[in-house]
Amino acid sequence: MRIHNGEKPFTCQQCGKSYTEKGNLNVHMRIHTGEKPYTCPECGKSYSQKAALTSHMRIHTGERPYTCKLCGKCFISELSFRYHMNIHTGEKPFKCDQCEKSFARKGSLTSHKTVHSKENSFTCHRCGMSFTNMKRLNRHVTIHPGEKPFKCPQCERSFRFNKYLKTHMRMHTGEKPFTCHLCGNSFSHKASLKTHMRIHTGEKPYTCPRCGNNFAYKESFDCHMRSHTGETPFSCKLCGKSFSHKGNLRYHIRIHTGDKPFKCDQCGKSFRHKGTLNHHIRSHLRANSFTCHQCRQNFANRIDLKKHVIAHIGEKPFMCHHCGKSFTLKGNLKTHLRIHTGEKPFACHHCRKTFRSAGNLQTHIRLHTGERPFTCLKCEKCFTYQRDLKRHLQSHSGKDLQSSECDKRFRKRSNVKNPLPIRSGGRRFNCDQCDDKCILPSHLKTHLKSHVDVRPYLCSSCRKRFKWLSNLKWHQKLRICVKLRLRSRHT
Repeated sequence: MRIHNGEKPFTCQQCGKSYTEKGNLNVHMRIHTGEKPYTCPECGKSYSQKAALTSHMRIHTGERPYTCKLCGKCFISELSFRYHMNIHTGEKPFKCDQCEKSFARKGSLTSHKTVHSKENSFTCHRCGMSFTNMKRLNRHVTIHPGEKPFKCPQCERSFRFNKYLKTHMRMHTGEKPFTCHLCGNSFSHKASLKTHMRIHTGEKPYTCPRCGNNFAYKESFDCHMRSHTGETPFSCKLCGKSFSHKGNLRYHIRIHTGDKPFKCDQCGKSFRHKGTLNHHIRSHLRANSFTCHQCRQNFANRIDLKKHVIAHIGEKPFMCHHCGKSFTLKGNLKTHLRIHTGEKPFACHHCRKTFRSAGNLQTHIRLHTGERPFTCLKCEKCFTYQRDLKRHLQSHSGKDLQSSECDKRFRKRSNVKNPLPIRSGGRRFNCDQCDDKCILPSHLKTHLKSHVDVRPYLCSSCRKRFKWLSNLKWHQKLRICVKLRLRSRHT
């Protein structure tokens, strides 16, 4: 009957608030006494009401029983769900009796009323300035630099607010109170769980305004936007090359250091990228199932087979725009271009000598380490370079190579190639533009460059071009361009 007649016989002696039921008064009294008998077994947080604990436990379990039928969004508590529905309906049931302004939430109305009462009960302890609510005080505190009163007892790190300290402490305790109810993964931050849930829901809230692509994570969205703007904020301190993604810079630096942290536990081979290692591991897991139809050679993956087939066809689609030389693989062209630019991105960490390719760096490092990986199976003699082993094996074979021009025998193939013209002084290769004659075809090819004004070799410091690679090397060795620049500054 008290519901109908409005009777509230149970009154709080401290604040005067009245209730129809004694049990409601008992619950209310806990506000004044500070009693919180309901404790969470997961994180230890306490509550004055059992319903509040039940609602809190859903944070750990991930349960969201209240679903909006209009947009599909789910909520932990009925109150949050009710407030959310006001967004769709536009309803603002909480009205200020002084200015008739309306609000969707009761807490927003309570905060608003302090404006009329001019109660500045929240005071900054640094400057004495007062505010009507805690939110404004917290916003104000950030203007005081260095004000971080909440200190971590384990690592001495300080925070402006206690809630940030509590979140930070989970790093030390390993506590992960936020659990995904779909896969069981746990997280120390509520925001991390929210981001993780996009894996299950497929939600991609970040949309590119230029191309319409959607992204689940802001980091991925920011990285994608740089592909439109061309921004490359991450620069290598060793060679100046810039990247749009921090991870790409991290991979690039390994080129300079020679670091290969990803090692195959079956054959010991190391790689710079985890993806390259994963690709390599597949060669152990499966047989060489990709076969070349021309020579019947087997390969572990389709990419290696494709590279091999190009060698049969003889196709060289990648051409150097400096000298016109062509290559079967794009990577070979990339390495070749460094001859023209003078770029040597691979540096030895022992002596700082630089190289154009990673293979040349690895070979050079053997001089410092003393490694000799190429061993003769007949006499067990070891060599630093494979070419030295091949030359050595000729001494065991007992087979000398005979010249087709004379009866003389040679141990090296390079000596067999054209011995007669060199010894006899014969010049059989005529230049069709002048009267010069050359001993070898390679000499004629070099000579022909003198008739055309093509300078394919570029100095990266002063942009000067050279006809011969040897001239570029000499120019860089003497640092002529640097000396000229310094001289012009002094004058």
